[in-house]
Amino acid sequence: MKPAAAVSAEMSAELAERPAPPTTSGRDLRLDLFRGLALWFIFLNHVPNNVVNWITNRNFGFSDATEIFVFISGYTAAMVYGRQMETNGAIVTSARILRRAWQLYVAFIFLFVIYLAEISYIVGSFANPLYAEEMGALQFLSEPDVALVQALLLKFRPANMDVLPLYIVLLATFPPILWALKRRADLTLAASVLLWLFATTTGFNLQAYPDDRMWFFNPFAWQVLFVFGGWCGLGGGDRLSGLIQSPLVLAVSALYLVISLLVVISWWWPPLDGIVPPFIAEIIYPISKTDLSVLRLAHFLALAVVVVRLVPVDLPVLRATLLRPMILCGQHSLEVFCFGVFLSFAAHFVLNEISGTLTMQFVVSVTGIVLMVTLSSLLSWYGRVERELAARKYG
Repeated sequence: MKPAAAVSAEMSAELAERPAPPTTSGRDLRLDLFRGLALWFIFLNHVPNNVVNWITNRNFGFSDATEIFVFISGYTAAMVYGRQMETNGAIVTSARILRRAWQLYVAFIFLFVIYLAEISYIVGSFANPLYAEEMGALQFLSEPDVALVQALLLKFRPANMDVLPLYIVLLATFPPILWALKRRADLTLAASVLLWLFATTTGFNLQAYPDDRMWFFNPFAWQVLFVFGGWCGLGGGDRLSGLIQSPLVLAVSALYLVISLLVVISWWWPPLDGIVPPFIAEIIYPISKTDLSVLRLAHFLALAVVVVRLVPVDLPVLRATLLRPMILCGQHSLEVFCFGVFLSFAAHFVLNEISGTLTMQFVVSVTGIVLMVTLSSLLSWYGRVERELAARKYG
C-alpha cells in the first residue's frame, strides 16, 4: 500500500490537470471565455441553413473559431504541462500528456460510433440517404468494416469531426515540442514556422479515407498555431506585450481586420463584388483553411492583438455572472465539443424534417447552447465535489 503522502501527491497532480472554477484567483479567464465562445461558434457553424451562424466570426474575416480553439489549446497545454515538467520532470510529464492524448482518442472513437449510429438511425427511419451523403457517412454504410478501421487510424471522419483528430495529433506530438520550448523557445517556434511554410507551399499533408482525400486540417500547417500558443503560454506572450501595446501595431491590425471584413462581405453582397482587383485575387485566392493560409493566420493574429488590447486580463466584467456560462464551457472543452457534434446534427434534422422557419432556427440554436452550458455546469459541479472530497480525505 502506498504511503498517505504519496497518494496525496498523486491526487494533487491529478486535480491540477482538471479545470478550476471560474473564481480561481490568478487564472486568466480570457482563455476559458474565448475557448467557450469558440465552441459555441463551432456548434452554430455546424448547423446548415441556420441564420444564427451569421453572428460567428467566420463571416467577418478570414479566420474562424478553429484558430481560436487551437491557439488557446496550445497556450493552456504549455502552461499546465510546463509547470509539471519543472516539478515532475520530462518523462512523467510526457506520460501525462500522452495519457491525455489517449483520452482524446478514446473520446473520438466513442463520438464516432455514437455519431454514426445517430446518422444511420435517421437515414433508416426517414428513408433519406441524403443525410448519409451530407454528413460524410456513405463509406461507413457501404463498407463499415473498412471505415471503422480507417476511423481507428484517424483517417476516416464524418462531417464536423475534423477538429478532434487534429487536436489528438497535436497533443500526442507535444512532449518533445514542450521540452524544446522550455529550452530553446525561439528556435522551436522558428522550426515550427518553417514546417508551416513547407506545408503551405507544397501541400504536404496526411492521407485520409477514401484514399483520394487528405486531412481537412493539415496538422503540418496547423501545428504552428498550437506551438505559437505554447510559446506564448511559456512567457512569449509577456515578451510580446510591448509590441502589442504599440499604437502602430494596433492600427495595422485594425486596418487588416477592416480590409478582410470588406473582402468577405464582397463574397455575398453584390455592391462590393469586384472590390478585390483581379491581379490581387490571383495572389490571395484560395484562402486555404486546410493549409492555414497566411491570410487566415494573419487575420487571427490581428484579431488577437485587438482583443488583448480591448479585453485586459484584469477586466472586471470577466467575472460577471453573464459570462460564467461561456467560461464554464471553455473549461470543459472536450466534453462540450463532443456534445456539440451530436447537437448540431440533431438541430440539422429538426430544421430539415420538422420546421426550418426563422423562429425554429433561433430555437434550436439557443437550445443547443443552453444544453452545452447545462452539461458544463454539471461537470463543474461534479469536479468541485471531487475536489472537496479529496481535500477532506487527504487534507
